[in-house]
Amino acid sequence: MESRTLSLLEFPKVLERLAALAVSEPAAAACRAITPFADEAALAPAQRKLAEAVELRRDAAFEFTPFPDIEPLFDVLESERRGLDLDALVALGHVLSRVAALRQALGQGAPGQSLLRDTVAAAPWPKKTQAALARCLSADGRLRDESSPELFSVRQEIRSIHQTITNRVKEFVGEKDMGPFLQDDYVTISSDRYVLPLKANFKGRIPGIIHDYSQTGETVYVEPFFLVEVNNRLQELKNEEREAEARVMAFLTGLAKDERREVAAAYRLLVECDVLWAKAALAERLGGTIPEVAAQNAVHLLAARHPLLVLAAGDDGPKTVTPQDLVLAEDQRALIVTGANAGGKTVCLKTLGLLSVMALSGLPVPAGEGSRLPFFHKVFVFLGDEQSLEDHLSTFTAQIRHLSRVWPDIDARTLVLLDEFGAGTDPSQGAALAQAVVDGLLDRGAYLAAATHFPALKAYGLSRPGVRAACMLFDPATKKPVYRLAYDQVGASIALDVAREHGLPEDILERASRYLLLDGGDAGLVFDRLNDLALRRERELDELAATRKAEAQRVQKLKDGLRKAQDSLVEEIRNLSRDIARRHEAGRLERKEAQKALAEARKRLIEESAAITGETPGTTAPEAGVDLASLAPGQTVRILSWDKTAVVREKDLKRQAAKVDIGGVSLWVPASDMAPAQGQPAKGSVAVTPAARGGAASGLGLVLDIRGMRADVAESELAAFIDTALLRGHGELEIIHGKGTGALRREVHRLLKDHPQVASFALAPEDRGGDGMTMVTLK
Repeated sequence: MESRTLSLLEFPKVLERLAALAVSEPAAAACRAITPFADEAALAPAQRKLAEAVELRRDAAFEFTPFPDIEPLFDVLESERRGLDLDALVALGHVLSRVAALRQALGQGAPGQSLLRDTVAAAPWPKKTQAALARCLSADGRLRDESSPELFSVRQEIRSIHQTITNRVKEFVGEKDMGPFLQDDYVTISSDRYVLPLKANFKGRIPGIIHDYSQTGETVYVEPFFLVEVNNRLQELKNEEREAEARVMAFLTGLAKDERREVAAAYRLLVECDVLWAKAALAERLGGTIPEVAAQNAVHLLAARHPLLVLAAGDDGPKTVTPQDLVLAEDQRALIVTGANAGGKTVCLKTLGLLSVMALSGLPVPAGEGSRLPFFHKVFVFLGDEQSLEDHLSTFTAQIRHLSRVWPDIDARTLVLLDEFGAGTDPSQGAALAQAVVDGLLDRGAYLAAATHFPALKAYGLSRPGVRAACMLFDPATKKPVYRLAYDQVGASIALDVAREHGLPEDILERASRYLLLDGGDAGLVFDRLNDLALRRERELDELAATRKAEAQRVQKLKDGLRKAQDSLVEEIRNLSRDIARRHEAGRLERKEAQKALAEARKRLIEESAAITGETPGTTAPEAGVDLASLAPGQTVRILSWDKTAVVREKDLKRQAAKVDIGGVSLWVPASDMAPAQGQPAKGSVAVTPAARGGAASGLGLVLDIRGMRADVAESELAAFIDTALLRGHGELEIIHGKGTGALRREVHRLLKDHPQVASFALAPEDRGGDGMTMVTLK
């Protein structure tokens, strides 16, 4: 991609705004260096990682904090003679601690589910270096005493000497009554030796060595003779401390050198993720999305906004900047934009170009969901006044020279933006040249967008196959632009109205109007009429869209209320059924009484469900949702009005209804309210399935699927499941708990072991699910 293109589209300004969202300077520098990807294979994973980063940032899965640039340390790690000093080790330790936290936050999860998590988990990791730095470096950036036995020992002795000196000075001052001679009642350090701060006019009162004076000259720092020997010992210990620290730092440097490739990979992973989080923050600021980019796509940017306008408007930018739909059909390659000066034509071109470059660079763009773009390998831009006095070039000449230079590189994977191309020369010749250039670009299969005032090019946009015309609308009452793009029509330039708006004298405007009428070239009335019709159409479409949105929200609210009422009813009936089962098990209800109570509960469920949905129980819809004749007992279906999975128990072809089991509750459902369901019964539901034993189906067994449930929920479901099975007379059950960590399996076995009605239980054979399923025999 040409740097000239990126500069004209102001892509570096977008990168600066992105860099400001990164928390570290290395990531900010990486943001400024972003360029478009060379091929789709490289762009696709970058977009997928960004989509995942947007979700993770929204969920606050990890919070980035500033970290230092350790790139210069890698040269040291490659050298055999050079070593890392304490500051470098502290910087390295800080970086690796942040990477460790990132790995902890994002490195979990099943492989293949998240590309970003897989990248973090698979990144090389300097395990030994990070562990050693965490053990040896303290929070204040010093080596811990525990870094080595030698360092621990020497520092203990240094602390002991400090205590000894403090005690001896206190004794000396007390015995000699030296308090009035001291400037302060403490021992201090000068020239790395313990001294007493003595008032200058009493410097002869204490025999010792003078080391220094204060800046005011009122204090003299004296080392008493009785401290000389202990200070000498302190200097020896300080030297031993430095040697011990040097050995620790050499050891840490050696570990880092051994794992230098892992260290570099970990650092670059942290920078990469910081950049991803900055991109995710930019997506939030822009109210943006990640468009689909593929070679076969057409230009389809919905509700597109110029990113710099959005960012300049602050938090309300996504709402206040007028969006534009930049859309071409699959058989169209060119967009001709017309309309008034300062009406937004150039902004449309820049928005298309800049959003294309951002998408190709793996950045979010301020556009609506469902936006897509072709994969452009090259983008060429002709914007603004390109004249150059130094090169003796006019605007027209500069445009022609630039076009001539890039013409051999233009192909079907190119986007070309032409702003007033052909201006600056004779209008008729400029228009003809512009049309010929557009023809040539279309012949090469290139995409292009052009803004123009040429009448001939306006007509060309309406008549040429593969070209779509559009105009920027203006308010017919005020003659001011409304910054809305209307398709399949052209607009007037309204140059006289713009000149009047900007203060040109009225007598000049009146004379211009007369010349225009004499020339016979004013089609303003026609354009005004077209603009008025288009503006009304756009406003009607806006009102219709708002009405549809409000209606969709109302319908969704009703659906949510209906679902909530249904769920509440099912839960109430389920609890009632469990209570009946418990009372029967405890002997407080006879079998017939329990069955009667369950039948009444089912009847209540049917009646109240019909009242909620507004249907009559047992009615038959004119068109069935499933072929009832093809259903068999034990087959799983989905109940549409409840959005739940159920298992067929019985069917009545005459009534076109089936008796189904929803979570332990049985009811009749019309065929029109059922749809085929794939896979196993929904979690928490009771299903009747053939139990394959001894290699052949023999009898019917109840199956409960509790995979993914919390332990307390699974326990409640299992208890109710066993109660229901006992009431129905089933002797064998199957519990699907999955393998996982085994925690849910252990909880199930604990409950089964303590249940008084369970005769035995065992894991299923390997061909039936192995340790992912438990088979139960009831008494």
